[in-house]
This record gives sequence, C-alpha cells and structure tokens, in this order.
Amino acid sequence: MSNLKYTKDHEWLRVEGDMATVGITEYAQEQLGDVVFVELPEEGRQLTVGEEAAVIESVKAAGEIKAPLPGTVVEINQALEDTPDLVNQDAQGDGWFFKIRVEGDVDESDFLDQDVYNNLI
Repeated sequence: MSNLKYTKDHEWLRVEGDMATVGITEYAQEQLGDVVFVELPEEGRQLTVGEEAAVIESVKAAGEIKAPLPGTVVEINQALEDTPDLVNQDAQGDGWFFKIRVEGDVDESDFLDQDVYNNLI
C-alpha cells in the first residue's frame, strides 16, 4: 500500500510497513470548525474496520473517527487530550489521532488516493 490514503469518511491514513497512523483530513477539520475535545481509543484496543475508534467534538458538531483498517491501537496522540485544536492547526501532521498495528488483509480498493479524494470533496 502506498504511503498516504484517504477514506470517504474524510480520514487519512499513512501506512508504513504494518503500522498505520490515522487522522482526519484538512477538509474535515475545516467543516468541523474549532475542535474543543477529542476522545482517543485505549492503547491495546482491538479495532475492526468501520468501528468507532475516537470521538471529536467542535463548536459546531461532534463526530466519530472510524477505524479504516483492522488492528491493535499501539499509540495515541496524547497531545490532543490537552490541546485538541492541534487538529485545526495541523490536521494531517501533528493532529494525528492514533497508530495501529495492521492485522489481516487490507483491501486497497477501500481507500482513495489524493486525486480521487480531491474530486470527492
């Protein structure tokens, strides 16, 4: 799988080997507005594709971040708990949500590349 992919639910994932970093896209954070709270999954939690993994709340709305891949949460972005607006400042960088160790087969057709995602939005 190539490095950066997107979901139709406006999450991004950066896959490196069997590890994937997950966050929301720049477009998604713009739609949400000022992020005021983020609830992250517990490290060690098993996730299935499409399962709610995290919750994000803004001044406009609340939403859920779904697991784009099956696996185990190996790291969470602790900085978001104290500074949730990192998502607004750098959604596709320092504003990442969690990292998972990917388990099982991955169907790459479930993900979009940058050009296809740009056409979606």
